Amino acid sequence: MIDAVLVGLGGIAGAASRHLLGERIDERTADTLAVNVLGSLALGLLVGLPVEGDALLVLGTGFCGAFTTFSTFALETVRLAEAGETRRAVVSAVANLVGALLAVALGSWLATLAA
Repeated sequence: MIDAVLVGLGGIAGAASRHLLGERIDERTADTLAVNVLGSLALGLLVGLPVEGDALLVLGTGFCGAFTTFSTFALETVRLAEAGETRRAVVSAVANLVGALLAVALGSWLATLAA
């Protein structure tokens, strides 16, 4: 039960941070891309350091899980495609997937430098 509370606490901070960043970036697909890449970078750093146990539950599962937003990315991509904006949909999909993957790799690499 305590694990769920830890994840929930991290999730509150992650969701609030995602919302605040979304308010700062006034372009719907840009804010989604930003949180997905930043959250992936943070998770790569956490795992690469390595952060374990309760800290990983709070920061990795809770914060990063709530901060990043795969479902919003998927919805925005489908809506762009449905609106006939196929090119923007493809660019958004590629940017989110490639950006997040590269960010995790970069975070892991940076963590090895810090260790």
